[in-house]
Amino acid sequence: MLPLDKDGVPYDEGAERASSVEDYKVTCMQFIKDISRDYLAWVDYYKLPQEEDKKRRERIHAIVERTDEWIAKVATTIKGVDIVMNDGIQKMAENTAGYPFQMGVFVNSTSGYTLAKPGLVDINVKAVGRDGSKVRLGWHQKDHRFLISSTGKVSIDESKIGDSDFEALDMHLTMDARECQQRDVVSFTVIVAETREGQEYERRGMTTIIHMV
Repeated sequence: MLPLDKDGVPYDEGAERASSVEDYKVTCMQFIKDISRDYLAWVDYYKLPQEEDKKRRERIHAIVERTDEWIAKVATTIKGVDIVMNDGIQKMAENTAGYPFQMGVFVNSTSGYTLAKPGLVDINVKAVGRDGSKVRLGWHQKDHRFLISSTGKVSIDESKIGDSDFEALDMHLTMDARECQQRDVVSFTVIVAETREGQEYERRGMTTIIHMV
């Protein structure tokens, strides 16, 4: 539940941007479709091998469909719609760039669009480097390991995370979502770096969204 304003209606900090949540959903669903054309144009520009080109296009189209579905059925506030929309844009950017090495982020054995109950949420990050390269958990920005957007208060425990390189990464992170409520949405991005002799030379992000149920 969001805090209530004086009329007993849930307070939505983004409400001044649209006449209603439903109108805003329609606007954002159209925006996702429109911006997907820009990412598809980048795939054109890369002139990839046929199979890789096809894979990236299919992923972008699938992200548009899933993001629109989550905007329509999951988000309940303008802030929630924004989080789902930006999650979709982030996913499109990531899949336009592609993944040169294997990585995955899983919540309850599911990736990309996931479900969890409010509480302590287990996040499993897996990655394998190419041709003898190693992998490690990276940083989204210098002072922020993860990018997190949420309608509820959440944090990811970083106390046991090192900067070690691994032949294969299989790490469990804990998200504290005990203050979340049902219908909250959380989007977060994990960065994995591929290294050679301790030097990072390739990095990729993977964005995951959680619907609290």
